[in-house]
Amino acid sequence: MTDLTGRCAVITGGLTGQGLAIAEALAAAGAAVAVGSYLGASGRQGDAAAYLEPEGVSNVRALLERHGGCVHAGHLDVRDTGAVRAFLDAAEARCGPADILVNAAGTTAEQPVCGHPDSLWEKILDTNLTGAFRMTRELLPGMIGRKWGRVINIGSTAAMVGWKDNPAYCASKSGLLGLTRCVALEGAPHGVTCVMISPTWVETELMHRNVTQVMAAEGRGRTLEEGMAEIAGQNPQKRLIQPEEIAATALFLCSEEARGITMENLQITGGALW
Repeated sequence: MTDLTGRCAVITGGLTGQGLAIAEALAAAGAAVAVGSYLGASGRQGDAAAYLEPEGVSNVRALLERHGGCVHAGHLDVRDTGAVRAFLDAAEARCGPADILVNAAGTTAEQPVCGHPDSLWEKILDTNLTGAFRMTRELLPGMIGRKWGRVINIGSTAAMVGWKDNPAYCASKSGLLGLTRCVALEGAPHGVTCVMISPTWVETELMHRNVTQVMAAEGRGRTLEEGMAEIAGQNPQKRLIQPEEIAATALFLCSEEARGITMENLQITGGALW
């Protein structure tokens, strides 16, 4: 069993979905955890469904604190260097220097290349790729100095396979794989590993929201359950990957037994290409 007592983990996108499942797994293994996500009041125009109210943050904090370790939870906009530094300063003051970084913050939107607005392209790339770079740039020097560290990037099968109407998402995840390889090389002489975990569809609230939007846009009157069943049926295992599967992989990558695993792209797909 992986024992992370005395370690501190920072998880972006850590208040929901895959990020939260990873935070729970690391906290249960004894790590202090600092989880951040792009938060705000529900009145934010145009993107309200993506935000948690303050009580939502409190609920996550209470969930993680049940494991008995230090927990820091709050707002983190990985697209803003100042916000990144403010979050990390607060996290270190509360829980100590970060030994583990999980870049799980991500966003997507369907849009063909033709007519794709710059603003949407920049939002997706800035969140999925540049955000991971900003976080790594801040925390990698400390890991190198302490001669131990784990950087885990949550990618996607989209890093390897193109998909219609998803150019920004595919480009961001392909770029994240390149970043993973460079960080792995930089950290290798200093006991720091960097790995990307690339799942196919993972059943989260974000997936439910995206599928609901697609069902509404197609105008065929199909339900969320029907859309989810169709996606599951396309998987060779006839199911959807669960967040706990991603979390278990991340936990193993943080173990001493995984110190030789670096520069890899671990795909969790059930056999699916996308």
